Amino acid sequence: MAIELESKIEGLLFYKGEDMTIKKLAELLEVSEASIEDALNKLDHSLLGRGLVLVRKDDKVVLGITGELSPLIEKIRKEEIAKELSKASLETLSIILYKNGIGRSEIDYIRGVNSSFILRNLLVRGLIEKIVDSKDSRRILYRPTFEALSYMGITSIKELPNYDQVALSLTDVINQNENND
Repeated sequence: MAIELESKIEGLLFYKGEDMTIKKLAELLEVSEASIEDALNKLDHSLLGRGLVLVRKDDKVVLGITGELSPLIEKIRKEEIAKELSKASLETLSIILYKNGIGRSEIDYIRGVNSSFILRNLLVRGLIEKIVDSKDSRRILYRPTFEALSYMGITSIKELPNYDQVALSLTDVINQNENND
């Protein structure tokens, strides 16, 4: 049984956990942008009465939570913020701290797993923020917030243990990956 285009889009948006452009969806799914628009309209309609909605802004689309779930999501968010960080969250936060501006694909490569949900959790907690890469405006980087430094009990990233050595090692790993591509 062939998967409908709108189901493929839903799966991609769920997997990515972040907004995607119509153009990128069309490229990945090897269809026209008009076909993506048509499938998005069908997906939008099929999500009515469910917990998810399509959120659109300009030429971007992302899966979101319906407004009726806001009180529940807010309750869960408060619980998440109050919990201690998991090992995976600490690992991801450490990478971001030592690199002080790193893309998700690089984080995924270093960790060996998809980090989308961990990044979302760290964003919700206010420990990291997204910034636009000054070298490539299409690329998003993650960097620590002042709250992250406070959480770690430091006033500067350079106070991290073995900062220069670890930052250099992470750069070497990333450069090896880029050279292998």
